[in-house]
Amino acid sequence: MIITLHSLIREGREPDYDREHRVIPDDLAAEFARIGIHDWTIWRAGRHLFHRVECDDWETALAALAESPADARWQQHIGQIVDHFDPAGPDGSPAPMPQVWSLSDQVS
Repeated sequence: MIITLHSLIREGREPDYDREHRVIPDDLAAEFARIGIHDWTIWRAGRHLFHRVECDDWETALAALAESPADARWQQHIGQIVDHFDPAGPDGSPAPMPQVWSLSDQVS
């Protein structure tokens, strides 16, 4: 499945975000592979981040990340730079943005 997320960088922290994402920690990348996250691509427009995540099942991956020491360390670190996900789930976790339109759906 493919989901999209939106998050916002804390004001003035754009260079820090770019630097921290040149390479993520090896244990976090291994954790993504273990729980079925196959790709995670991020685009930035100013302070806005747009994420495209390819995974087996987002809810299952999110639950596994909630128990992951590697993700906990990363979130503690990157949380100093990222302000929040929008929308966020009831527990503050990233909630996927709803798809509005797709050219491929229209021309099928």
